[in-house]
Amino acid sequence: DNPERGCVNIRVGFHSGPVVANVVGRRNPRYCLFGDTVNTSSRMESNSKKNRIHCSERSAKLLRKQCPEMRIRSRGWIQVKGKG
Repeated sequence: DNPERGCVNIRVGFHSGPVVANVVGRRNPRYCLFGDTVNTSSRMESNSKKNRIHCSERSAKLLRKQCPEMRIRSRGWIQVKGKG
């Protein structure tokens, strides 16, 4: 609430699909997710606008089905590195 302290802008990437999860490391264990779904989500974040959630078409379809009242706006076709 204090403009003198600055502000934080975030970008969020959102994709739905299968992942593999595991705890990695012994000394400092971390819970990690692996798979194409994680990579696609990262690409969504990279192409997102600040303070926005960028979701894939697959996730948008799921959201529309599960929560029809949620407002989802298309940004049109966006080329994503490493994706068709």
